[in-house]
Amino acid sequence: MNSRYFQPESLMMSHGYKPELSEGAIKCPIFQTSTFVFKTAKEGKEFFELAYGKREKSPGEEPGLIYSRLNNPYLQILEERLCLWDQAEECTVFESGMSAISTVLLEFLRPGDTLLYSKPVYGGTDHFINKVLPQYGIKGIGFTPEDSLDDIVNRVAGTLVKLVYVETPANPTNALFDLELCRNVADRLSTDSCPVYLVVDNTYMGPLWQHPLKHGADLVMYSATKYIGGHSDLIAGAVLGKKELMKRVRTLRTFLGNMAGPWTGWLLMRSLETLKVRMTQQAENAAKVADFLAAHPKVQKVYYLGHLPENSAQYRIFKKQLTCAGAMVSFDIQGGEKEAFTFLDNLKLFHLAVSLGSTESLAEHPATMTHSDVSDEDRAQLRISDKLIRLSIGVEHHEDLIWDIQQALEKVV
Repeated sequence: MNSRYFQPESLMMSHGYKPELSEGAIKCPIFQTSTFVFKTAKEGKEFFELAYGKREKSPGEEPGLIYSRLNNPYLQILEERLCLWDQAEECTVFESGMSAISTVLLEFLRPGDTLLYSKPVYGGTDHFINKVLPQYGIKGIGFTPEDSLDDIVNRVAGTLVKLVYVETPANPTNALFDLELCRNVADRLSTDSCPVYLVVDNTYMGPLWQHPLKHGADLVMYSATKYIGGHSDLIAGAVLGKKELMKRVRTLRTFLGNMAGPWTGWLLMRSLETLKVRMTQQAENAAKVADFLAAHPKVQKVYYLGHLPENSAQYRIFKKQLTCAGAMVSFDIQGGEKEAFTFLDNLKLFHLAVSLGSTESLAEHPATMTHSDVSDEDRAQLRISDKLIRLSIGVEHHEDLIWDIQQALEKVV
């Protein structure tokens, strides 16, 4: 039989799973167990030696099952499948996106260090960087897409930068950051004794439309709640990247105990099988919704990657890094909070809720919801104004979504 390289969407059905180990079940069962039985005491010893890094794996050796905080068959298969999209060496799955983010930041930063981060970022990330990390003596310094390499490097002069953290596209404005530039910043700030790592939150693009590891990132992370889960029925996170860095992330996850549970793993495995189909439909719908919004007299500005001017720096980044404009559309409504709330309160098909990337379309008001804890100064600088509305486009029929937006806009006076 001739060999063939299968695409990730094909391998999502079977990769890493051996039916013969599970009574021939075509789908991997849920291993709802806290602990696993060793055949012998010697086997248990060997499993623990490997798990705690006391020895290297022997050729062909697979890590043994010990305890579900360390490993679980379902999570191992899930992590192997997630690696396929980003062509990552390893993956770890967490119980939430924020647990993935906080674990990475806590692993690579120490008191006295500086975190260089892109602005804007998700509101929860902003809170952790600006409200939690300072309590541990860690300072966050931000940069925007308008900043040059020299601007960014000069801004952190005299500080010890350990991480460059980038969220691109940025939540909620779809602002793009040049990962090649960010890689160059990390390299400029690195020394032989103190490498600076580049970490990218790729949640807005999911594992389908952008692959940061190909553009110089050391680690890529997701709120797997979003496109990977895709059904608004779970909370999860994921981190992927180089083996030596993932070993550090996995070890801290083990001792923080914030790994995803078996039931979450089962739901994520189910969702991976339809990820490309869902995301493709969502992107097609988003393009039509964005076009409608751009032509509406009550819409002041649309933030959508498919509408970037071809002579702009943002467009050049888009063509270099992304394969799709995505399914997130934000827009400024004519007016302010009053008009935005009127629009949101009159939607019929869209759900007024935070989160994104799910099969149902969602709408929210970033300034008073997801980004309400961001400083007034940053919100003003980053255009997270009272008139900004964020839409996450789902898989419904695009004509119904446009009808809903149109009738809600008609209520705005």
